[in-house]
Amino acid sequence: MKIHLFLFFTLLTVMTQSQELPESLSLEEAISFGLTNNRSIINADREIQKANKQKWKTIATGLPQISSEVNYQNFLEMPVSLVPAEFFGGNLGEFRELTFGTEQNMIGTLKMEQLIFDGSYLVGLQAAKVYLAISENLFVKTNLEVKKLITNLYSNVLLARYNIQFLEKNKASLESNFEEIHQLFRNGFEEEESVEQIQLSLAQTNNGLKYAQNLVKIQQDMLKFVIGYPMETQLKLTDELDDIFNENLYFESTADPDNIENNIDIIIAGNNVKTESLKLKLEKSKALPKLNAFVNQTYTGNSNEFTFTDSDQKWFRSSLVGLNVKIPIFSSLGRSANTQKAKISLDQAKTQLEETQSKIRIDANVALNEYQLAIDNYYTEKENLRLAERIEKKNQIKFFEGMIQSFELRMVQLQLYSAQSNFVNAIQKVITNKIELETLLNQSKTD
Repeated sequence: MKIHLFLFFTLLTVMTQSQELPESLSLEEAISFGLTNNRSIINADREIQKANKQKWKTIATGLPQISSEVNYQNFLEMPVSLVPAEFFGGNLGEFRELTFGTEQNMIGTLKMEQLIFDGSYLVGLQAAKVYLAISENLFVKTNLEVKKLITNLYSNVLLARYNIQFLEKNKASLESNFEEIHQLFRNGFEEEESVEQIQLSLAQTNNGLKYAQNLVKIQQDMLKFVIGYPMETQLKLTDELDDIFNENLYFESTADPDNIENNIDIIIAGNNVKTESLKLKLEKSKALPKLNAFVNQTYTGNSNEFTFTDSDQKWFRSSLVGLNVKIPIFSSLGRSANTQKAKISLDQAKTQLEETQSKIRIDANVALNEYQLAIDNYYTEKENLRLAERIEKKNQIKFFEGMIQSFELRMVQLQLYSAQSNFVNAIQKVITNKIELETLLNQSKTD
């Protein structure tokens, strides 16, 4: 019965998980799924959680600290003290051996400490907030990189499928040509070389088709890996290439390269300046006094036997209240050297921020230029493909009319295949460069 119940709940759990796991994803859904399940993002989120715990740990050091301690002693041999014998009527210069106290004792202490003033604690509170902000910035950066990767992988799958359509079309055309030319060869109206030329083109096209089909699976597996989808589970991509790459919409708006304040690397560099500034404050705070208050409550029990758990055991109580003030006076210029070192680090961080801003500004203009070039190249390759298709069609007619040789037809076909490949690559370049520019400026429109 227990086994049956166990199997039932296991099956129920599996069914529930399978229901929660989507069987198909659009690009937007893939990004949303990836931002939740990508392993790098999960760990980046854990860094934020750690930063929050570190923040509370820093706060807690300035709150009351309570500790307790219990010490138990059992003298296997009692210590002996020498006392002048004249105290007991003995001779001057002689000593008498005496033992004091009980063989066993137990001391319990309860201590409460409270930080009253410490400059480094105040700086630590500020640093905890900056540390949290840095963790959040790294989380944003990870999100941006994962979104870019998902977009590229998803579009690569669609482009590979699009390329397969070209290859299948080419294969069908070549097979039709092969049948026709082979029949002409049998009837003595065509040379054997013409048949061999078509066979060569058909073999290369079949190899390219097989490679493209394998590439689709590889790209899908890479996409599943990045979004955190089970590798053994089938995943259907619902978007078509036209859904994510529409000329009228895709080229409608372009990220502004002058708007670089949202760039995550600049934000991180700015937080680095804050961090170094706080380190400088910390070094300066070490010259300030530290003040702590404490309260001690002590209970002492004495006995020759272990009677400390008995209700009639007598305990002697003592209490203590005090202040602890630590005032730095002279460090042989050690604090001064550390302060100057922190000041240099701050200047370095400021210079690094300026360098990052200049670099991102250049990178943004380069990315925009690459994107615009990719757009121009796309239109060029689109027109080249149209011309190549027309030329190939005309030359097929010429070939079957006996106006050109099979070698010339093969060259024209290779030109067409090259134009098809270039067109697919041009689309991929536009998509890649657009998402690169948007990621650089943190202006991605896809959430």
